[in-house]
Amino acid sequence: MNSETVVRDTDVFMVSKEGNAELTGGWTRLPALELALLVVLDGKTSLADAGKRVSGSTAESVRAAAAALLRAGFIAQSTIEQELSMDFSYFFNDRPAPDAVSAAPGAEVTAEAARGEAALKIDGYYVSIARKAAAAVLPNNKTVYSVLIIEDNTDLQLNLKMLLRMEGFLVRQARNREEILAELRKPPLPDVTLLDVNLPDANGFDVLARVRLHPQLKAMRIIMLTALASRSDVLRGLSGGADGYITKPYERETLLAGIKAVLGLHASANVVITKPWGT
Repeated sequence: MNSETVVRDTDVFMVSKEGNAELTGGWTRLPALELALLVVLDGKTSLADAGKRVSGSTAESVRAAAAALLRAGFIAQSTIEQELSMDFSYFFNDRPAPDAVSAAPGAEVTAEAARGEAALKIDGYYVSIARKAAAAVLPNNKTVYSVLIIEDNTDLQLNLKMLLRMEGFLVRQARNREEILAELRKPPLPDVTLLDVNLPDANGFDVLARVRLHPQLKAMRIIMLTALASRSDVLRGLSGGADGYITKPYERETLLAGIKAVLGLHASANVVITKPWGT
């Protein structure tokens, strides 16, 4: 690790054996702030939240201290299993998730929403220009792409499951808050999530906003799959960080085109990796 190590507020760290030795050895060679960070970094808490528990320190000094600990080997980047064990209660609490649209979206997003609305009327799907994959991405399990279907309509969920399995995808399903949280805690993460808006005990836009706030989940590819197709709906999806937008009822080829687009795959690409990636 070099002297230019960059540490962000959303990073999550765990204390290494070297760090534990500093905490339990009865003496320390660490500055007070670095030692205080060792006490609160638990592999589940983001650096920003850990910094709030260290009094009298700025965000910049906390990041610098964390970078020093990382370079010295006293902390290490936490694993996905550790990060996904974080408390998800903020997903569905009494306070609504931050609504990106209410913050007056910029001209580029507004213009893209207009293009998206037009594309939906013609093609039935739209993939965000800002989040379109430039090249094929590696499946999270290294062999086959998986899709999480968040949909409460039993018939539609069954149809989606059959279609995606026929195309070679691994399929995971969730219908409500409890099942959504269970799937998000289950590694590896899905490569793509199809997210309905109108759920029995949650709103899809709200789920999208909260996923984008999570340090580990925020990069997950999400396609809104909904009957809502007005410009304001598309704007809310794009502003909230949706990778794509597909309207119901959808055509088979429309759905597959949207999924493969956010994965950076050609329409005819196989979703099962039959040879070592990159060869």
